[in-house]
Amino acid sequence: MAEQLFQAIYSAPLSIIVPTLNEQKTIETCLSHLQAMRDWGVEVILSDGGSMDQTCELATPLVDKLVSGEPGRARQMNAGAGAAKGKYLLFLHADTKLPSEFLLASLGEKLLGEAKWGFFPVKLSGSAWPFRVIETAMNFRSRITGIGTGDQAIFIQSEFFHHVGGFADIPLMEDVEFGRRLKTVCRPTLAEVFVVTSSRRWEQQGICRTVLKMWRLRLAYFLGASPHNLVHQYYS
Repeated sequence: MAEQLFQAIYSAPLSIIVPTLNEQKTIETCLSHLQAMRDWGVEVILSDGGSMDQTCELATPLVDKLVSGEPGRARQMNAGAGAAKGKYLLFLHADTKLPSEFLLASLGEKLLGEAKWGFFPVKLSGSAWPFRVIETAMNFRSRITGIGTGDQAIFIQSEFFHHVGGFADIPLMEDVEFGRRLKTVCRPTLAEVFVVTSSRRWEQQGICRTVLKMWRLRLAYFLGASPHNLVHQYYS
């Protein structure tokens, strides 16, 4: 089984694209988890948006390619995708960790199973019980809507990605807009193993405050608010 998947990966390579901006505190941990996958032929690309810290220096020995450009997650992911050689693309946030079972369980069964696109269910890194409620709600929402967020490590066939025009050049909600377009073509594939994403946003800004803020922004976007206006509220 493992040998067959090993051969399949080389015939249908995967590129993991990590968009970053001033992530020196997390980037080494993120990329260190991907080194074994590089041994299997997985390409790792860092797409940086002009970091002013040591992100690029720390990442250079741990990636196959480093792409630098203008800040903006959508722009950075599109730039990374443009430099990728893989048949499949996976967009991974610097504070999100792929599961150890990913290579065999998910890559084999989902990506190499000819899924057009999809994403992972998510767990939050925090141990407090409210995080269990939040992650359960996030996973329920994504199953019902068919839209995954960037924290859920969206994956897609490269040809399909370029066919739909990649991510829209907007400063916020690029993942939601992307999912809306993709699911009009086909429903996503939901991986069977979880990614773990950092709960630092909730811990720093307060759990209730952050949840209410995200709900408010999503509702505003759903009702037609411009991402260019919402981004100021997001980072306030």
